Amino acid sequence: MTPEEIMTVLKDVNDPEYPVSIVDLGLVRGVEIEDGTVKVRCTFTSTGCPCMDWIKNDIKERLLKEPNIESVVVEDDWSKPWTSKDMSEKAIKVFQSLNTSV
Repeated sequence: MTPEEIMTVLKDVNDPEYPVSIVDLGLVRGVEIEDGTVKVRCTFTSTGCPCMDWIKNDIKERLLKEPNIESVVVEDDWSKPWTSKDMSEKAIKVFQSLNTSV
């Protein structure tokens, strides 16, 4: 699989609080693949996000369903703080439909 294909698969992983994928929220900062191991770099909406472990587990569970992926490593990436500007248009529309500010 390519990093782009991994990103497509990760669109199946929704944020636990909102019906939006972690990709559309802008939480996935990068994907690397080497010898059957996928490394996913993620940020979160805050350093104290109570859903961090839940999201990391969901990433691992989803990717391990794919053929030829033997292991998954999820790393925190705090190099750039998350903002609502990281969200896709799709995610913004979901938040607007929920009458939630972004």
